[in-house]
Amino acid sequence: MTPEGLLASAAINIGLAFIILCLFSVFRKQHSNANIYYPRRLSLHQPITFDRSFTVYRFLPSVDWIRDAVSVSEEEILSTCGLDALVVMRFFKLGAKFFVVCSAVGLTILLPLNSSVSYGSSSTSRSMDFLTISNIPKGSNRLWIHFLSLCFISFSGIYLLHKEYKIVLGKRVQQLRNMRHQPSQLTVLVRQIPFCDEHKALSCSVDHFFSRYHPNAYHSFQMLYGKNHLKELPVAFVTFRSRWDSALVSQTQQHPNPLMWITQMAPEPRDVLWKNLSIPYKHLVLYRTGVYTAEVLFTIFFAIPVTAVQGIAQFEKLKKWFPPAMAIQLIPGLSSVITGYLPSVILSGFLYVVPFVMKGMAGVAGYVSRSQQEQKTSNMVFYFLMANVFFMSVLSGSLLDQIGKSFINPRDVPSRLAGAVSARADFFMTYILTSGLAGFSIEMLQPGLLTWDAMKLHTWGRGKKKSNYLFSFPYYRVIPFVSLFVLIGTVYAVIAPLLLPFLVVYFLLGYVVYINQFHDVYETTYETCGQYWPHIHHHVVVAIIIMQITMIGLFGLKSKPSASLATVPLLVVTIAYNEYCKFRFLPTFYNCSVQDAKDSDVLDKDGPSDDACRKAIDAYRPPLLPQECVTMEESSSTLPLLSATS
Repeated sequence: MTPEGLLASAAINIGLAFIILCLFSVFRKQHSNANIYYPRRLSLHQPITFDRSFTVYRFLPSVDWIRDAVSVSEEEILSTCGLDALVVMRFFKLGAKFFVVCSAVGLTILLPLNSSVSYGSSSTSRSMDFLTISNIPKGSNRLWIHFLSLCFISFSGIYLLHKEYKIVLGKRVQQLRNMRHQPSQLTVLVRQIPFCDEHKALSCSVDHFFSRYHPNAYHSFQMLYGKNHLKELPVAFVTFRSRWDSALVSQTQQHPNPLMWITQMAPEPRDVLWKNLSIPYKHLVLYRTGVYTAEVLFTIFFAIPVTAVQGIAQFEKLKKWFPPAMAIQLIPGLSSVITGYLPSVILSGFLYVVPFVMKGMAGVAGYVSRSQQEQKTSNMVFYFLMANVFFMSVLSGSLLDQIGKSFINPRDVPSRLAGAVSARADFFMTYILTSGLAGFSIEMLQPGLLTWDAMKLHTWGRGKKKSNYLFSFPYYRVIPFVSLFVLIGTVYAVIAPLLLPFLVVYFLLGYVVYINQFHDVYETTYETCGQYWPHIHHHVVVAIIIMQITMIGLFGLKSKPSASLATVPLLVVTIAYNEYCKFRFLPTFYNCSVQDAKDSDVLDKDGPSDDACRKAIDAYRPPLLPQECVTMEESSSTLPLLSATS
């Protein structure tokens, strides 16, 4: 891509973002749009002040929303939106800090170093390659500066990531104590319940088992029924007399056969996917194998449009393979717009549907909670983006660029593919601009909802009360794309440092945008107490590892094998750090320690009351299930709370 193409993309995206944000700042002031821009606050009955008088201020763009968003503290986010929301905001802060550090190194050291060398063909002057590491001659000792920059960036990323991990971990402990009155902390989900040999009933089996093996801890249970409300399912929610007891039972093996009496902490009642509880536990491996197969096939199929997009970006080669494309050059400036702006827009359009497709796939995998399903979706989308947006953008561009020579000299294919990494930096710059500036602006404006609301107002919804457009926050859509930009920026931090300032703007703008969205727009539909953070940590570590592997290959291509060998210990240190985090921090995010559970019991003096236990088990009544079809009983030593009737 030429500098003109990059400038055209930047001008178009900045102009669109400015116009869209101006429209948003005006529309949000209008009382008629409160159901679109303040649905969360309306649902919580929070006061919203509007100027209903006909004044010029109502119709002038302003930056009040930025000031309001920046003034929201982290403690306010934690208390009103939960730790999951705070994790997303800290992810944006981590990205901004990390790429500010990378920019300080890249713009002051690497960029002048790359551009100060007169190297390469004359065509280099018409591309962006003279600003990348590809402009450094083979065997140059200047590559050692790139190696030192690689070390500094790697350790900076690990340090910032480790610091954030400890902060989120501390917030998780705090949040668990704040949520100690939630019914999920007293309740355990039990699956694969066998029939009682004496009464041939699952409910009797539950009562006998927990009365015998947990007589002092067991309080009550609730069975689940199938669609006909008469055959019991081998699933129950069992409530215990203390958080300490429920933590012990949920995290220990209950039977010599690990496929019987499977226990786990119950998800929040609002988080449960009731229909998936009817799936036999032993069938889950088949469901998830099918989902994995579908994910792989979808990823492979999606390589076709990605390759086509890269064909548009490689305009010089496209003219050779498709001569009619030369007509574009007849209109001045059109080729710059097409190669600089159009590919990233087309790719963004294709990628818009990916999270929804992946969520549909994850919905078939049989997860018992919406949070687990969306965490799985988030990982699926990230690996899809890593394969198709990152690797396929590099590989398809290289293959289009070198397809003729590859047949003649097949031994040179690996070196050409590795060298193509730096050649794709300009495309990723335009993609960041499109997804960041334009994407965040559209997220704020919500043009789809504005159009839909206007259609309802003037057609079938005329004269009716406006509906409140309240949705849950799409973690599965936001986190993978942010992780993708961390991957792109980390890999290109040493290769093409000009890309880094775009990422700083991306993360700063994203931070402001999503604070506003959490505060005013999206509702909290579940709380995992920060379980998204281990996934984010993994994505960032993967990005650092890919950066180091890429640099090992590039140092080799630049005839600097000593730098390649020196990078290997850096790679080992990064992998070792990741393994350390797995056994030092990761278990705390998926288990509740008995110490924290006991401390929460102590805060309630004598522990939860019987009334609290009854309310806990009552919270897990399946929706739309008749009262007479629910079995909710205490242990055999007490009277039943509610008996089932047939």
